[in-house]
Amino acid sequence: MTDLERFQHPRFARAYERISGVSDARGTAGHRARLLGAAKGRVIEIGAGNGLNLRHYPPAVTEVLAVEPEDRLRAMARRTAESARVPVTVVAGHAGALPAGDRTFDAAVFSLVLCSVPDPADALAEARRVLRPGGRLFFFEHVRSERPVLARLEDLVSPLWSRAAGGCHLNRDLATAIRTAGFRITQIERFDHRPVRFGPAAHILGTAQA
Repeated sequence: MTDLERFQHPRFARAYERISGVSDARGTAGHRARLLGAAKGRVIEIGAGNGLNLRHYPPAVTEVLAVEPEDRLRAMARRTAESARVPVTVVAGHAGALPAGDRTFDAAVFSLVLCSVPDPADALAEARRVLRPGGRLFFFEHVRSERPVLARLEDLVSPLWSRAAGGCHLNRDLATAIRTAGFRITQIERFDHRPVRFGPAAHILGTAQA
């Protein structure tokens, strides 16, 4: 098995095109725009999926390197990149071994992806590696609920959910993971958002500095 073969989820990828459209219509598109509005310079987006963030990058961004391991989603992202307002290059790769040099980006973006990477600590360490000193991390993720009963339910359901949803975990404490990786969170908002009717509710959106 090659390095990228373990990230192929063709059945989920086919469903994701429809699911992500529903999610954007339910408000996710607005959160994407809020997330990326202050991005500038050279940006790496880690786990770009089908590229729905690409239309939200502002003109202050000079280049986006969009990294996506799943073949079908990457092909969709390349089509979306054609109409982006900024230059975008979509490449094969995964969060644990980014195809980029050390200290080469002004910003890194994780958007609804840290839930599904095999190891968030590895992914965040790679983001720090490719960021210039003082570079910014932009994050928008669903996280474990702060409500005890719901959190326990997420813990119970997460293994089955992960198998059905391309490796997605419902119960990760990603704000703590970001801090533990050595980032200083400079802004964070926690809120409930239902991207799909029966999907996760608790989300965080914010920025951190390397």
